[in-house]
Amino acid sequence: MKNFLVKTKDWFKNHLPTKRRLIQLYAALLTNANIKGFATGKIYTGSTKTACVPGLNCYSCPGAIGACPLGALQDSLAASSTRAPAYIFGILILFGLLLGRVICGFLCPFGLIQELLYKIRSPKLRKNRFTRILSYFKYVLLGILIAIPVIYAGIPSFCKYVCPAGTLEGAVSLLANIENSDFYAMLGYLFTWKFAILVVVVVACVFIYRAFCRFICPLGAIYGLFCRLSLLGVKLDKNKCIDCGLCIEGCKMDIKHVGDHECIQCGECIPVCPVQAITWKGSKIFVKNTLPVAQPAAAEGGKVDLLSLSKSNAAVVVTTPVKDSAEVCAAPVVGAEGATASGAEISADVPSEGTLSEAAKPSKFKAAIKAFGAKFKNRRFALEFTAWVLAIAVLITALVYYAVQETKSTMVYGVGDKAPTFTLQVYESAGTWNEFSTIECKGKVTVINYWYTDCDPCKAELPYFESIYEEYDGAINMFAVHSYSAVPSGGVQAWLDGNVDRNGRAWNSYEITFAQDTEETCTYLMFGGKYAYPMTVVLDANGVIDFVKQGACSETELREAIVAAMN
Repeated sequence: MKNFLVKTKDWFKNHLPTKRRLIQLYAALLTNANIKGFATGKIYTGSTKTACVPGLNCYSCPGAIGACPLGALQDSLAASSTRAPAYIFGILILFGLLLGRVICGFLCPFGLIQELLYKIRSPKLRKNRFTRILSYFKYVLLGILIAIPVIYAGIPSFCKYVCPAGTLEGAVSLLANIENSDFYAMLGYLFTWKFAILVVVVVACVFIYRAFCRFICPLGAIYGLFCRLSLLGVKLDKNKCIDCGLCIEGCKMDIKHVGDHECIQCGECIPVCPVQAITWKGSKIFVKNTLPVAQPAAAEGGKVDLLSLSKSNAAVVVTTPVKDSAEVCAAPVVGAEGATASGAEISADVPSEGTLSEAAKPSKFKAAIKAFGAKFKNRRFALEFTAWVLAIAVLITALVYYAVQETKSTMVYGVGDKAPTFTLQVYESAGTWNEFSTIECKGKVTVINYWYTDCDPCKAELPYFESIYEEYDGAINMFAVHSYSAVPSGGVQAWLDGNVDRNGRAWNSYEITFAQDTEETCTYLMFGGKYAYPMTVVLDANGVIDFVKQGACSETELREAIVAAMN
């Protein structure tokens, strides 16, 4: 039993996470601090969702507390057509100048997932000329990502058709919750396509290091443009470099040299360099001190095994404690006859550690406090310790805040219930508002369709909603109520004024009333909405809920629901 415990202890000791892995785990947890979202199956839509996090983390992830910068970029480009969205470009430039691809190496949750997948035991595909060429494909995707929304406004192309991070963190996380079991009926060919992409990426990441990051991720391509300019990252001292190539050989990314656009700034090349030519620019808090190690002289005609040397240097850097220079100078050197190098004999009056009385020995607690105090005198240790304390305090604060954050308590009304009176904000020309109360709807069947501008199923069904409304010629009320949490940056009215439906008809020529839901009223949740659009609700002439359909409502279903509500 004792042997088992010792082996277990040794295993944990040998498999302790590196400092970079701890930072990755910390960033993933902080980015998804709304832990209760995974239990409730609901997306957080609070005030912090308007801010972008640095790494790739889907807006629709139940735990996400911020927006994905890649999704925000697409959404803002799609909404603003040819006008440059200053906010998101400013955020990306700020992240790039401060951190560059340090974000990829330390802060991206999907990067962490890829690295954990790569740890699965399997044959590994080493980088080669083909993977290096393929690494430029993400820049092609970046160009497409920017071009398509500009040429054809309204399509967040990467998020909609490709992004495996969104499929895993958003769709799969939501579908895994039993509270969202009714979502399965809404899944279509687009989800099947994206899920297939996710499977391919996951399998690829088992065999290829960070496959998505290296070949596909447009966000990494953006940050890669700032590698030379960023304040933090690795740097190479060309005056020290001996061009041994060990840093490039040991790196799993498709770099041509340290710190180029493919470098994720992980810092793992620092202890590999035999001449200590690679260091951190900016802060050195997250790496251990490295010691310059002299190269051994090779025999005449022989070669120095630099790979073995770098491995031994890395082991020395990690495991060998560094004595203070004064301590080294003061240490006596014992000769063969017990004399010191200076000729003085070692005093017999000084008891060895083993001869100290139990009373004279300091307690383990006091010894630990004393040792910690000695370490804290080191400025670098003090800075690192303080940084970790502050970081943990921020994380605990965030976890507590989102845990106690009140979920919007909305009374849910179902079929057979009388809907309460509420007021809708109605879009008018020039972006003005007009309030319209449901009191004015009494006496007629009322159809309420919940939609938003980036929802393709929503936009696909609205044309026949309009046709049915025109057929009834004022005998029914019909509202298209836009989500309060997905309003395009230019506003819904601007989007209606500048776009056409699938039949080529201008949205602003529709007779149905376009209105806006609000966070305060949240009528979508009132009728049982679960953050999946579209949703259709039909009220009879007395305001009683007669029909609720989560997901796309066919033309036949809508006609039958209206007729049933009239009878």
